[in-house]
Amino acid sequence: MLPPKPASRPERVSFVRYLRLFRRDILSAQPEKLYRAWMAEFKTPFFRSVLINQPDLIRRVLNERPDDFPKSDRVSEGLRPVLGNAVFVTNGETWKRQRRIINPAFEGGRLHDTFPAMRAAGQAGVTRQASGVVEMEELASFAAADVIFRTLFSLPIEDVIAGQVFTQFRAYQRSQPILNIAAFLPLPRWMPRGFRRQTRANAKAIRGLIAKLVAQRAAEIEAGNAPDDLATKIMTTTDPETGRCFSPDEMVDQVAIFFLAGHETSASALAWALYLLATHPEWQEKVAIEAEALAADEGMAAMSKLRVSRDVFREALRLYPPVPMMVRQTTCPEEMRGRAVPKGTMAVISPWHLHRHSRFWDNPDGFDPGRWETDNGKTCARDAYLPFSSGPRVCPGAGFAMVEGPLLLSMLVKSFRFSPVSGKVPVPVAHLTVRARDGIWLDVRKR
Repeated sequence: MLPPKPASRPERVSFVRYLRLFRRDILSAQPEKLYRAWMAEFKTPFFRSVLINQPDLIRRVLNERPDDFPKSDRVSEGLRPVLGNAVFVTNGETWKRQRRIINPAFEGGRLHDTFPAMRAAGQAGVTRQASGVVEMEELASFAAADVIFRTLFSLPIEDVIAGQVFTQFRAYQRSQPILNIAAFLPLPRWMPRGFRRQTRANAKAIRGLIAKLVAQRAAEIEAGNAPDDLATKIMTTTDPETGRCFSPDEMVDQVAIFFLAGHETSASALAWALYLLATHPEWQEKVAIEAEALAADEGMAAMSKLRVSRDVFREALRLYPPVPMMVRQTTCPEEMRGRAVPKGTMAVISPWHLHRHSRFWDNPDGFDPGRWETDNGKTCARDAYLPFSSGPRVCPGAGFAMVEGPLLLSMLVKSFRFSPVSGKVPVPVAHLTVRARDGIWLDVRKR
C-alpha cells in the first residue's frame, strides 16, 4: 500500500477557485503534471510564477546566484506576525549578518554539546508515553519542543514558560494558513493583511513569552552564570564584520524561528516517520533491533549505529518534506528552458513535487528506506532531494535535525510498537508545515 498523498486539482481552474484551494491546502491546489514536468508557469493578473524541477535551474536559483533570487516578500507576509525579521524571512545584508551570528552555534562541535540534552528529551518522551490509541502529531510536537527548549534554554518542556510557548505555537500553527491574501495581491504596507484575530493574539502571546526567556538569559549572562547552551552561544556571538550582537528584539525574532524550524518541522517529520513504520512493520522491527545496540550513557558516537533509523527518517523527509515549497523572486529578467521569465516572477522550488518526481525516482510514491543505498537513491540525493534547501540559505539546523530525528525515532520504537488504526488514514495538508488534516492516529503498545 502506497503512503497517503493528496489528490491533485483539475488541470484548469479559475483564479478564485485556485485562491480558495491555496488558502485551504497548498498541496491539493496543484495539478498532477507537476510530478513529471521540468518547469511549469502560472500567470494571474496579479503575479506570475514558475515552478522549477530541473536540477540546473534549481542550482542557479539556490546555489550559483542566490543574491539574484531573494526570498519572496509575498510568502513571508504570512509569517511576520510571529517571526518579525527572523533569519527565515530576511534578505540581503540583514540576512547575511544574521547568519554570521547564528552559524557558529550550529557547527559540528556544538552538536556533541547538545546531544545529551537531545537524549534526555527523548528519554522523557518515552517515560511520558502511555499505551493506547494516540495522536502522533501531538506526541511528536511535544517531544520536539522538549528538545528545542533543552538545547536552546536548558529548560525541559515542563517549565511553565516553555509549556506556554508550546501551547501557543500549536494554536498559531492551526489558525494560520500557509499563505494569506498578501501572497497573491501586491498590497501596500499600510493595508491590513487579513490575519485572523486568533492568529494575531497567538503571535503576540508567543513573542511576549519568548521575550521573557531572552530577558532572563540576558540577566544570567550579565551575572556570569548562564548555561552553555545555544541561546547563550547566539546571544554572546558578535558579528565579525560589525562587532555587534543581536539586540533583545532581534533575539526574540531568532528564537521564534528556531522554535518554528526546530520544533514544527522536526515534529512533522517524526510523526510521519512513525506512521510509515506503523504501516511497514518489517522496517519498524529493523529500527527496533538496531536501537537495542544503544548504550544508556553513549554520546554522539551512538549515531553511527543508527543507519536504518537514519534512512527511515530520510525517507520520511522525502515523502513528507516539512516545508513543501520554497519561493524566490527574480530581480532581473531570466531565461529558463527557452522562455523569458520577467523580473519580479516568483520562482517556486517544491520539495513536495521534486521528492516524488517520476523522472527522478524509482517508485516515487512508495516507502523504501533501502533506496538510499542504491545508485538511483544516491543520484537523487544529489539532484532531487532538498528537505533543508541548499546553497547559502541551507537550513543552519540541518545537521541538528538529522541527529534529533533518527535518535528520537529509535528511542520511541525501541520501547513501543506502533500500529495503524483502522479507518484513520492521514490526509497530508500544508499549514505552516506538512501535517495531517485530522491528525495521525496510531495504536501504541509497550514492547
